[in-house]
Amino acid sequence: MQVDELTTRDAPLPPAGSGVSFVMPVLNERAYLERAVQTVLAQEFDGPGELILALGPSTDGTTALAQRLADADPRIRLVPNPGAHIPEGLNAAIRAGRYPTIVRVDAHSELAVGYTRRALATLERVRAGNVGGVMRADGRTPFQRAVARAYNSPIGLGGGAYHGGTHEGPAESAYLGVFRRAVLDEVGLFDESVRRGEDWELNLRIRAAGYRVWFDPALAVTYWPRESWTRLVRQFRSTGAWRGELVRRYGRRNSLRFFAPPLLVLAVAAALVIGVLQSSGAVSGWPSAVLSAVYLPVAAYVALILAVAAGPAGGRGWRDRLWTLAVLPSMHLAWGVGFLAGTLRGAHDTVDTSRLDRNTPLP
Repeated sequence: MQVDELTTRDAPLPPAGSGVSFVMPVLNERAYLERAVQTVLAQEFDGPGELILALGPSTDGTTALAQRLADADPRIRLVPNPGAHIPEGLNAAIRAGRYPTIVRVDAHSELAVGYTRRALATLERVRAGNVGGVMRADGRTPFQRAVARAYNSPIGLGGGAYHGGTHEGPAESAYLGVFRRAVLDEVGLFDESVRRGEDWELNLRIRAAGYRVWFDPALAVTYWPRESWTRLVRQFRSTGAWRGELVRRYGRRNSLRFFAPPLLVLAVAAALVIGVLQSSGAVSGWPSAVLSAVYLPVAAYVALILAVAAGPAGGRGWRDRLWTLAVLPSMHLAWGVGFLAGTLRGAHDTVDTSRLDRNTPLP
């Protein structure tokens, strides 16, 4: 990925073995939390470590599970995150941390063996402010596997380095991230006014301060996507809205790949309008023939989705392939609709409700 050459400062280098603080925001993650915590506690590195869980107001028993895990291991500490928003929870956990290196983890993720040791070595070697690796999405059901394939494909999420990059080097952003705390303190932690895309915004400030954000493909994290179509759509609409907000705030600093889904939405809307006009006879003759060109990008997109679903990456069986046909356009169109809304009127208080119980009141 092309990155502006602003990164000229070496990040501070703490003493060897000075410790690592893992920080994890948690909300309604009973099905995933215990395994995520286990992979953190199994990490091996020089020096002490701690895992700080920022607990939102869960309704599925997650809080009781987190307390049980903390009671069983003194390395686990709990801090409240009453607003349930990810940046607020991350900041609360970082402020509670005691060590000079911060490792962001997600309750829907599992760290690979050796992840932390490799990340610490890379931080020291390149003197970066933040290091990240590859998100390897995986699934347990046909639907979740289809979402995982979309995440792992450049067609699904636009080809960001952490969705399958193989070349080490400077990056625009990083998945999760392993940070030098001194750099976070200097640039101001996560912006709590940004509810989604907070990692991209923080990495923008890290690079603007002159520090390197580094991608190391040897680092791998397993990520478990949303388990249902409605949750997936809600997640992507919210994420798109906040990307639109970031475009309002930062303009051309946003990569061009972020504009593909909204262009798809506009192309589909234009094709629907032209189709109605043609079928009603309001447009005919040569104007109709000219306007029919609007169908070309939509047809090309449909052909691409069919090819992906039919190809080797389409899945293990017919259910996987059918879900792939549904998942890819659902992700793109939901994200694009959210982006257009966020760009036109701002994200305001748009919240990702995909992990909330329907009976959970939004703060």
